Amino acid sequence: MKTTHIKTLVVLLLSFSLGYAQQTPAPKQSKTVAITGATAHIGNGKVITNSLIIFEDGKLLQVLDGTTVKVDMSKMEIINASGKHVYPGFIVPNSTLGLVEISAVRATDDDSELGTWNPHIRSLIAYNAESKIVESMRPNGILLGQITPRGGRISGTSSVVQFDAWNWEDAVIKEDDGIHMNWPRSFSRGRWWLGEDPAMKPNKDYDTQVTAISDYFNGTKAYMQSDKSVKNLPYEATNGLFDGSKTLYIHVDDEKGITDAVNFSKMHNVKSTVIVGGYESHKVADMLKKNNISVLLQRVHTRPSQTDDDYDMPFKLAKLLTDKGVTVALETSGQMERMNSRNLPFYAGTTVAHGLTKEQALQLITLNPAKILGIDDNYGSLEAGKSATLFISEGDALDMRTNIITHAFIDGRMISLETHQTKLWKRYSNKLKSEK
Repeated sequence: MKTTHIKTLVVLLLSFSLGYAQQTPAPKQSKTVAITGATAHIGNGKVITNSLIIFEDGKLLQVLDGTTVKVDMSKMEIINASGKHVYPGFIVPNSTLGLVEISAVRATDDDSELGTWNPHIRSLIAYNAESKIVESMRPNGILLGQITPRGGRISGTSSVVQFDAWNWEDAVIKEDDGIHMNWPRSFSRGRWWLGEDPAMKPNKDYDTQVTAISDYFNGTKAYMQSDKSVKNLPYEATNGLFDGSKTLYIHVDDEKGITDAVNFSKMHNVKSTVIVGGYESHKVADMLKKNNISVLLQRVHTRPSQTDDDYDMPFKLAKLLTDKGVTVALETSGQMERMNSRNLPFYAGTTVAHGLTKEQALQLITLNPAKILGIDDNYGSLEAGKSATLFISEGDALDMRTNIITHAFIDGRMISLETHQTKLWKRYSNKLKSEK
């Protein structure tokens, strides 16, 4: 009797697993593909109206003007994309995709660890390539992401992945690209629920908290110069910031905090620094440009933080920074960030209504994040020699009304655009049809 119950349970578990399994990752590209007739948005500001794009073995061979060049395509698989648009795969940085599936279920939540100093915690090994949320990014053209931990003063180490894989080993594009640090707030609001004045006031512990960060970095340097008789994993992970193998991503929004963070980075000879969030970064744009500091800008669809800010400040921040020559990319962190990640192209589209050209806005989610993440030698634009990671849309991919994707490729592999949501949509669409 007990054996029968166990067998029944195993069958039920298998049925449940199979019914909710991920899309099978696409096989390796086996035939040369040519996309003809589409308007190609290169990702670096250029546009080819009648393009010819050829890729083989996962690499772009040619990206040409189809009106001036003739190529023998008799042995190629041809995709006629006349009237459509081709884009590089969109990239979402500073994301917890694949780290949390259901926020209310603790067993599915791997985005943060206990403790304050966690540079050795690697988000990559917790990344769930079978996440239903991850696969839902692909129908909007989001094909790559930087998987980033949360919490603590130093949250841990991020990695860059592609969104069509069996596991994290298959998904990884750039392993342990950077360390993420939460800078102390120079001002904070009182806790009204404890009877405190809710107005903004200086953080009395700010200097102590900054000193603690400096002491930690000095401890890393001292450890690396020691005989290392006792292994210290956090210090060894942090050392990548000084030898140039990792980028320091500093999460900070206010003007004073950004200024102090940049000066701190310079003082400790950190090779590469990026500001994440950067709500008041436009106030110190000249300093950021002078020090070659890039910005992963907060979600566009938010409200102004201060009562005296312009009503459209979040919408025009990208324009203000771009005009100053700062390299800017968009990120989507915040409440419901994983679900909102699919709106990344539409956030970029909003910046067009507030001053940027469409090609500048496109760079915010293609070539610019590729440069910031250090993967621009292979991703972020449609150029010969780079990865064939791209998609075809029936219309403007930055407009939710016309972002209708027909084909998508990651490293030349034509991936599925089916998701749990599209399956349900088809299921219930058919149900309504049958009831009429």
